[in-house]
Amino acid sequence: MATKYTRAHPAKWPGVYCYESTDRRFEDKPDVCFVIAYKVETKKRWEKVGWRSEGYTPQVAAEVRADRVKKARHGEEVKTAREIAHERAMTDRTIAELADAYFDAKGDTLKGIVTDRNRFEKHIRPVLGGFRASKLSPLDIARLRKTMDGRATATVWNALEMLRRIVNFGCKAGLCPVLKFTIEMPHKDNEVVEYLEPEQAARLRDVLAEWPSRDAARMLEVAMFSGLRRGEVFKLRVRDLDFRAGLISIRDPKGGKTVSVPMNPITRAALEDQLAWKEEAFPDSPYVFPGKDGAQRVACSAASRIKQAAGIPARFRIFHGLRHHFAVTLANSGEFTLDMIGELLTHKSVAMTRRYGQFLPDAKKRASDKAAELLTSHAGMGKAATKGKKVVRMGGGK
Repeated sequence: MATKYTRAHPAKWPGVYCYESTDRRFEDKPDVCFVIAYKVETKKRWEKVGWRSEGYTPQVAAEVRADRVKKARHGEEVKTAREIAHERAMTDRTIAELADAYFDAKGDTLKGIVTDRNRFEKHIRPVLGGFRASKLSPLDIARLRKTMDGRATATVWNALEMLRRIVNFGCKAGLCPVLKFTIEMPHKDNEVVEYLEPEQAARLRDVLAEWPSRDAARMLEVAMFSGLRRGEVFKLRVRDLDFRAGLISIRDPKGGKTVSVPMNPITRAALEDQLAWKEEAFPDSPYVFPGKDGAQRVACSAASRIKQAAGIPARFRIFHGLRHHFAVTLANSGEFTLDMIGELLTHKSVAMTRRYGQFLPDAKKRASDKAAELLTSHAGMGKAATKGKKVVRMGGGK
């Protein structure tokens, strides 16, 4: 042993040793570290217990040793404090470690992984990165939310949702215990519905008709007239198109289950033209809108240039916005119910479609007018039925 140990007390605390520090001080004296010695099977083991400045005493060290000796005598596994701490650390990782494991496990399969990484680095790591999951409390979540004061409610919601997702991943992977409380999410009441005014939509169609990169133009045209999500357009394969039945199959959609949506004439024409182009440019690619070397597309760099050429505001997210535009146009027509719009958008929940209810003024007015007509008719029938009869009023009045 490099450090010389001396017995804390030859008779009172057997197996308890100590040594003085050369650099630590406590109460104007050299600090004292307590060490215990015991046998596991035939091997003698030395274990550091702690310093006097940390509150350790020979009696505490003796109690730790007694526990180790008891376990060794009964054939139980004997772990040192360091091993116990290491084991606890492995099953109670910090939030930063959980996030690293989460992003490594998900890799490129996670939609929006770049956005999630940036969000974690910007908002969560500086505040909670060093915390172990078991030590998190509602007060820590409140502190995180405090640092995000002034941010949009959706931004705060997204950060908290990601934190919850990371911790849930850690629990399932055995990297941390389950949180002892529920992370309260803010009420997200700032859902933005993007859509194009008629003149904007007309300019976009004119630009798409003349755009030199025809595959990019057709891609946006399909998005505009089908309501498909960006990822669904990118993942679309030739096998997913049934021109005989007029259906487009969406595999692994956001809702999880493969669904089909109808192929209207404009979408059908764009897809037929695209397949003819693909057969010449990328004959071996299974994708309708192939990316580099025929692989699945991951971006559309021409989209922002098309948007600029059409004079559409920069804040308009072209694919996401065109999906909203599709729904808003249907809602404004008054010819589609919210349930039908939800079916066409492949929404899993009716609540997701209700945001478009604000664009049903004419349909609501017709419903209200019809309600008034029915109520008037019903009241008239009642009057005719009670004519000449004594009417008993509710409430006992005369």
